[in-house]
Amino acid sequence: MSSYMTNPDSNRYWKQGLIMKATVKWLDHMSFVGESGSGHSVVMDGAPDVGGRNMGVRPMEMVLLGLGGCTAFDMVLILQRQRQAISDCQVEIEAERATEVPKVFTKIHVHYIVKGNRLDAKKVERAVNMTAEKYCSVSIMLSASVELSHDFEIIEEQE
Repeated sequence: MSSYMTNPDSNRYWKQGLIMKATVKWLDHMSFVGESGSGHSVVMDGAPDVGGRNMGVRPMEMVLLGLGGCTAFDMVLILQRQRQAISDCQVEIEAERATEVPKVFTKIHVHYIVKGNRLDAKKVERAVNMTAEKYCSVSIMLSASVELSHDFEIIEEQE
């Protein structure tokens, strides 16, 4: 094992965010707790038909949540930097999976609902394209193996 993996605090790769870590521990039945390198925890569980108790998100749902969180973060940041009066951003994700094991995602559609006052549709569209093609690491990683599509709607709010 490389020294940067055993002593991340003294390594420039860890400090630059190029190395990430996570730990997943089995609790019981088909329940697991995952802890991120930044110290946050999440419970994952399987469906009852495979021994789970439905006490947490499924691992494949975590992938979709990671995509949604990553791209929503980008959208808000980009639109704020464009001085758009954004008041809300919601990302709805729908995914199709293969019918045979491994049941990987085959198609993912990301729908953005952006609320604000006098939002410029061209700037919102640009933000969608920027997160999908340049900034969202999860989106870019998934697009290498999954058919990924995006669209958006703007909900105008009164001042």
